[in-house]
Amino acid sequence: MSDVVYIDGTNLRLGRVASIVAKRLINGEHVVVVNVEKMVVSGSRASVMSNYQRWMDLGTHKNPEAVGPKQHRSPDRLLFYSIRNMLPKSPSGKVALKRLKVYIGVPEELRSAQLQTIEDADVKTLRGNYIQLIDLSKMLGWSLP
Repeated sequence: MSDVVYIDGTNLRLGRVASIVAKRLINGEHVVVVNVEKMVVSGSRASVMSNYQRWMDLGTHKNPEAVGPKQHRSPDRLLFYSIRNMLPKSPSGKVALKRLKVYIGVPEELRSAQLQTIEDADVKTLRGNYIQLIDLSKMLGWSLP
């Protein structure tokens, strides 16, 4: 597979990466994202944490006090579902999502792969605060495997 794009997620912003990867998936590319735990979410620690905690505690629309579906807390699943929510809700979106692989760290078989970065999503362009995805996951209750 020569059309596979390997992206190193170190110091990249989650939302920017998710939108760029979603566009690439729609265009038919296979995308592999590694080092997801080193990605960042922009905003102060308290505001990011409150937003994600509200999302984790979300109940159903019919009965908001009821316990809703369990949300994943690991960094790779947070990125995966961010990208999934940016894809079309159609059969073509499901096919595009199958071309995505997301990893915590760098798997042994990908150590020799040529990793790219996304300059538009780099944390250097941020002026404000940010939190790493692994710290966010730990605060949400994820424990290292």
